[in-house]
Amino acid sequence: MSRMLRASAIMAAGTMVSRITGFVRTMVLATAIGTAAMGDAYNAAYAIPYSILDLLLLGVLSSVVVPMVVRAQQHDPDGGQAYEQRLLTLATAVLIVVAGVAVLAAPTLIDLYTDWDRGSRQFEVAVRLAQFILPQLAFFGVGAVAGAILNTRDRFGAPMWAPVANNLVVIGVLVAYHLMVNNGDDVNTVTNGELALLGLGTTAGIIVQATVLVLALRRVGFRFIARFDLRNARLGEMAKAGVWTIGYAVVTQLGFMLTTNLSSSAGNEVPGHGITPYTLAFQLFQLPYGVIGVSVITAMLPRMSRAVTDGRFDDVRSEFRSSVLLISAVMVPVSLLLMVLGPAITVPIYAHGATSVADAVYIGNVLQVYGLALLPFAFFQLLLRVFYSFGDTRTPVFVGGAATALNALLMVLFFNLLPARYAVMGLAFAYAVAYTLGAAGAWMLASRRVNGLGGWQIGVALTRMYLAALPTAVVALVAVWAVQEAFGGLQFLNSLIILAAGGGLGMLLYLWVGHKARIPEVNSVVGMVAGRVRR
Repeated sequence: MSRMLRASAIMAAGTMVSRITGFVRTMVLATAIGTAAMGDAYNAAYAIPYSILDLLLLGVLSSVVVPMVVRAQQHDPDGGQAYEQRLLTLATAVLIVVAGVAVLAAPTLIDLYTDWDRGSRQFEVAVRLAQFILPQLAFFGVGAVAGAILNTRDRFGAPMWAPVANNLVVIGVLVAYHLMVNNGDDVNTVTNGELALLGLGTTAGIIVQATVLVLALRRVGFRFIARFDLRNARLGEMAKAGVWTIGYAVVTQLGFMLTTNLSSSAGNEVPGHGITPYTLAFQLFQLPYGVIGVSVITAMLPRMSRAVTDGRFDDVRSEFRSSVLLISAVMVPVSLLLMVLGPAITVPIYAHGATSVADAVYIGNVLQVYGLALLPFAFFQLLLRVFYSFGDTRTPVFVGGAATALNALLMVLFFNLLPARYAVMGLAFAYAVAYTLGAAGAWMLASRRVNGLGGWQIGVALTRMYLAALPTAVVALVAVWAVQEAFGGLQFLNSLIILAAGGGLGMLLYLWVGHKARIPEVNSVVGMVAGRVRR
């Protein structure tokens, strides 16, 4: 537990700074372009390269490449360096071609991901932004492979800190756009030059991020030599394992495509209630998972893969149990706070410039619904890594496919049942239900694989955490009621008071109650924080 906590703390620190700068980035973005037509056009264009990378690379990295690189490091005479160089060469060449094709196909891609008329100005703006943003595919992919190689060497700092450089570059670009462009939130008046500043500036951030990761590789002794002897790249083995992962990515991206189509349709009916509030709420929802969950999973997967390779299944179960409880110790109270404080979180962040208080409150309403999904989503991601550590990329496809199919069914159902102004909230609720049931199914399958995951012990620990977190939720509710009764509706200052009283004091109360209740994971967090403060 202590080793995982230390590794996770290093990554969590970098990820926290990354997310804080990401907050500033989204604040400036919302201020500059708003949450209506221009905001939706940008967010649609921005989402496409990440969708393509999910299909081609990101899922394969965690499920296939990391275990294969670990095996190459353990068994190849050169410690796996030649194998790593071949992977980086292959990823660079393929993604340069993909980026070029994607730029040419930008109109088709925007058409696939939205419900906008091809002749509309919003569609034209989204296409132009996509053409400026899609070249980042090559740079982001190279950075992702470099980050994966660093992770297998237990160097977790750079992959978590590199996005900070990206955010700082993009913040500078967005500030320049806001200061230089009049009515920057109006799709009808924005020029191609102004769109170039917005789109190419976004791509510049990814270039800087990739550069940081490549330089970090050099610092750990990795020297990149282009290797085109791909016969030794074990592509057959990778394809055999990766085909299922790509299948899973295809299924999830079809679900995402449905999400963007439904949310863009809702935005057509009620401006400010479309893709942008969904995207911004989802980013906030991902923050706790990104800071804690990704950090723990990144530290866990290489060790779990080594344990499976050596046949140490007891260590697999121990790594999983420690990871679940460490994540839950933080996410249990955070999920309750999101459900209570959603609008109080989003008003200070987004209610500026082109984004009204009402628009920011709606983003917070979507975030409240997402709070239901926080723990199930984190569990689902942890459970997939159990299968990946065994080299099993097939089972996650079926589990993920079932969850995505259920999510799609529920999204369509809620979209048709709810008024357009509540449609995006319905999409978030569908997501929560789908991942709750998906996590339950994945748990049963993973438990059979390793002869039990310690469900009873985990269940008891979770119950204690929820009991310790209940006073936190009560404090947050009282803070919301008291401030609104005293000062009226949500505004910037009122929201900060609610966050300080409900969120800050609530989390301190949870840590105190958890410490007094002798919850080991809470005590570990308290001890780590106290140690840092004493230094």
